[in-house]
Amino acid sequence: MADGTKAVVDTSAADEAADEAALAAAIDELAGGGTAPAGKAGTPSAAAPEDAADAPEEAAADPASGEETSEITAPLSVREIAAELAAGGPGHEPAAARAAEPEAARRRPTDPQPTVDPRDTGTLPRTLPAPLRHSGDKIGHRYRLEECISQTETFSSWRAVDEKLRRAVGVHLMASGHQRARKVLAAAKSAALLGDPRFVQVLDAVQEGELVYVVREWLPHASDLAKLLADGPMEPHEAYQMVRQVTDAVAAAHRRGQAHLRLTPRCVLRTDSGQYRINGIAVDAALRGLPDEDSTEDARRTDTRAIGALLFAALTHRWPYPEDRYDLQGLPKGLQNAAPDQVRAGVHKGLSELAARALFDHPPHHAEPITTPEELARAIALMPKIRQPEPELPAFPAPPRHNTHALPTAPNPSRTVAETTVAPLPPSSRPTAVRRTRRRLRRVVKATAWTVALGAIGVASWQLVDSLRHPGQSVAAPQPSASSATPTVHAAVRTPVPVPIREAISYNPQGDSPESVYLLPKAFDGDPNTAWSTKGYWDPFGPKPLPKDGTGLLIDLGSVQSVSSVNVQFIGTTTAELRVPTAKAAANPTGAQPDAFTVLDKKSGTTTADFTLSSPTNTRYLLIWLTSLPKDTEGKWRGQVAEVKVFG
Repeated sequence: MADGTKAVVDTSAADEAADEAALAAAIDELAGGGTAPAGKAGTPSAAAPEDAADAPEEAAADPASGEETSEITAPLSVREIAAELAAGGPGHEPAAARAAEPEAARRRPTDPQPTVDPRDTGTLPRTLPAPLRHSGDKIGHRYRLEECISQTETFSSWRAVDEKLRRAVGVHLMASGHQRARKVLAAAKSAALLGDPRFVQVLDAVQEGELVYVVREWLPHASDLAKLLADGPMEPHEAYQMVRQVTDAVAAAHRRGQAHLRLTPRCVLRTDSGQYRINGIAVDAALRGLPDEDSTEDARRTDTRAIGALLFAALTHRWPYPEDRYDLQGLPKGLQNAAPDQVRAGVHKGLSELAARALFDHPPHHAEPITTPEELARAIALMPKIRQPEPELPAFPAPPRHNTHALPTAPNPSRTVAETTVAPLPPSSRPTAVRRTRRRLRRVVKATAWTVALGAIGVASWQLVDSLRHPGQSVAAPQPSASSATPTVHAAVRTPVPVPIREAISYNPQGDSPESVYLLPKAFDGDPNTAWSTKGYWDPFGPKPLPKDGTGLLIDLGSVQSVSSVNVQFIGTTTAELRVPTAKAAANPTGAQPDAFTVLDKKSGTTTADFTLSSPTNTRYLLIWLTSLPKDTEGKWRGQVAEVKVFG
């Protein structure tokens, strides 16, 4: 097209049926283990053994792995099986057999780009088994394999330990002679250059002898979307958070020329802090031989449709395709183009329309389809923000009433037999303890009255004596006591007024770069469930020889404001100081060193820090300087600021 985009052409129903019939025939051929077709019993088939060895890509694995988000996936989809058949290539099929096939059956999907350098196609086999390794083996003299997470015919995935940095990692292993090996290495290296913390980071990609291995970050306590949906659909607020975070991350990757191409519920992980991270960008598709971004189906449309499928599954607890996948039931043919609110009652209408526009080329109600992650991100931004529902208060039972003074009453037919059989106590049988209590109460009242009377007499006597001593002076009114003056002082105190925050800035003068810049708005978005996070440190803060003594969050109020208190909510027990820049440092606070700030208050080991100033101070910038961080689930020291509120 003139604008540089690619047009997606919809084939007719007849062509689709013919392609499905051809694909089914090819699958039957794989299942036959290389059996020749009828009438060609004597004709050998070279492609069948290779395809049969490459077809069972998803083998069962131990579900009780250390990482809740294992590499196990559902059985191959139609598109993935087509990629496997394309790896076999039509060139291995006998000419007589190809001539006997119908025209539609010969139009099998092929990879438009060779998986390896064309010069090496004669030396690299199309299929090689996954390298055989055992627990305890060491890869690259550094990564010790601990547990096999999944094993396929082409590659295996492991949980391993980086003995150099003493951390858990994930490792994919593949034979270097496989035709996909170079594409896997190229995809892994490009993913490592992405550098976006919203994606699971690729740490290493190496070809070593007969082995190719890709090392990735390991998230031991994250849960994938398939597991989150095991108990039912998501609440609208949670589904909104998921699709917003995933879309923003994928849109940012596409702006840098990266595409995922295999975005499934197994690839979307939610951490303990509620943040969503995406695993396997580009690498998952390369491992399974799926077409890259130059295929007929545009990469942007592929990822947008995948996000629509994720949102559809989150809202309906159904997979929006005929087959059952990821422990979700597929849709019947009559609902193939139905919006989520037509599949399940009570679905949020705005999210339902969003999922349909992203998923379908022809959405219901003649809505305009969304074809790129960037368009989807803009559509989400235009939606009204879905607030988190208020937690329901537990219903406490009413305390039992012990009435020992019950008087005789008329019988009530609504009472139970057990209640009506209990006769109330007559007045003559009241306990003597009650009578004693009343007598004591009367004594207390009498004593109080006598005390007040004696006090009045004493004050009057003092005034009389003073008037006799100083007859020419008027009696001075008694000064109010401290207790009587206190309410007047409190009544004069001005009610704190919230001061709006213009922006938050990562202040990391002792580090090499700002920390989690994309999370900075979450420190003052009014939602304590979201947070700005520091980097993870293997050593705590402190004086040298430790790497640094702190890191901070610089709050910009936009102009000089009168500040009387600051409330900061942390995730985990944190020690922090409230500082303001000196007059010299206020001109450029981000370039000033920590000692150029004045410490106003300090809170140690708390999750909620209330910095209350003895007197209001006028400043534009406030520094929340973190000096001690809690440990996260990975064993790293990591600080998280959930909410900052400033009052004047």
